[in-house]
Amino acid sequence: MRNVEITGYGFFVPEDTVVFKEKIRHRIPEDSSETQLSMAVKACKAALAKAALDITDIDCIVSASAVGIQPIPCTAALIHEQIAKGTGIPAMDINTTCTSFISAFDTVSYLIDAGRYNRVLLVASEKASSGLNPNQKESYELFGDGAAAVVLSKCEDGTSGVIYGLQNTWSEGAHDTEIRGGLTGHLPKYYHEGSEEYFFDMNGLKVLKLAGRKLPGFFKEFQEKSGYSIDDIDMVVPHQASKALKMIMHRLDIPEDKYIDIVAQYGNMVSVAIPHAFMWGIDNGRIKKGDKVLLIGTAAGLTASALLIRY
Repeated sequence: MRNVEITGYGFFVPEDTVVFKEKIRHRIPEDSSETQLSMAVKACKAALAKAALDITDIDCIVSASAVGIQPIPCTAALIHEQIAKGTGIPAMDINTTCTSFISAFDTVSYLIDAGRYNRVLLVASEKASSGLNPNQKESYELFGDGAAAVVLSKCEDGTSGVIYGLQNTWSEGAHDTEIRGGLTGHLPKYYHEGSEEYFFDMNGLKVLKLAGRKLPGFFKEFQEKSGYSIDDIDMVVPHQASKALKMIMHRLDIPEDKYIDIVAQYGNMVSVAIPHAFMWGIDNGRIKKGDKVLLIGTAAGLTASALLIRY
């Protein structure tokens, strides 16, 4: 086990909501001064406060967002400017879209366990509402905005840590979930108002079918390689991808009382969905200190990520 513990966490979700029948989505209003960056900063400050730390106690800042604030510099550098300007704290981005938080947590845990860093501030932030196509109802009604951050620290007594992580990518799904415009594939100079290349585009049925075929084998591989079965795990925090969550969990033989499902209340907050659901689980008594918690989800690519931690 890599000896890492979560010593502080914080999240920010906009108060304003949009309701689609019984589905609630927290979104920043168009006339608001709130931004993806300001949400990230608020989540970071909340995590630092809960950990009773100052930014100068942090050895590295990592942004784990699917969509950055701008192409260059990395989002972590822009967050650094707001909370750590004047320091030399390194800042970097780690991105596997929806499962970026899992990938970043997994990667950073090696650096902490090896002694490269003692404390890392890891934050995911998304303003998904900015890139939605109102003509694509499936995705337009699914996504929400928010930010979530954790302070990861060296666990000196060995009671908390990362037990095992696994990630697979099946690129036959690479074009089922994408934003094509804005970088070198579709240059910004070709942008025009209403151009759908610059909106989020998803073929939900194809994604669901591919995930349905691949995830059972992925989860079986995870259990075999980690040596932990679902019976050994206290709580599963899946990516809050869509209303199909229950169906996917059923395919993996994960009982309803063993996973967190807040899709109806928050929707899919992209990279923020997993850490926010994890924090929701702690705040609502579903996750307790010492629990073995599985973070698991799929992302554009198609990528599947899983990380078993002892909280």
